[in-house]
Amino acid sequence: MPANSPLGTSDDSAGGRAPAIDIGISGEDRKQVADGLSHFLADAYTLYLKTHNFHWNVTGPMFNALHVMFEAQYTEQWAALDETAERIRALGFNAPGSYAEFTRLSSITEEPGLGDTADWREMVRQLTVGNEAVCRTARKVLKVADGAGDDPTVDLLTQRLQVHEKYAWMLRSLLQ
Repeated sequence: MPANSPLGTSDDSAGGRAPAIDIGISGEDRKQVADGLSHFLADAYTLYLKTHNFHWNVTGPMFNALHVMFEAQYTEQWAALDETAERIRALGFNAPGSYAEFTRLSSITEEPGLGDTADWREMVRQLTVGNEAVCRTARKVLKVADGAGDDPTVDLLTQRLQVHEKYAWMLRSLLQ
């Protein structure tokens, strides 16, 4: 393919090598956004695990309502994790995918197990705090993405903010 082709490739790419990423965002900006998204993904994955754990282990008078609510939340969160990881890949970087990476990158710390006397109020409190942490991380990355002109990431994070702010509000309402 000629060097001036609309695809921006040259004859060198015909040898099986992929062309350089040229999506209108500089390599440094793509790296900063991908790094931020990796932190966001780690927070979101940690929250997903905690939500799923609480779905399994909730007991007490709020069992049915919380069991159903937690399931709806972790199911929605699971699908969103894939969207975030795929955005990191589209920017040209590997998405984190191990517990060690998520632990290192997440702002949500693992809290001690709830033991045999798991209190639904503590579960709801932890999930409220977790959803708010995901929101704070999303806002930081959104600013970086906006500054880089990365509209798809801005859109993704705006959607995630709407979801996690709603979850935090709904959970907090149970404790008021």
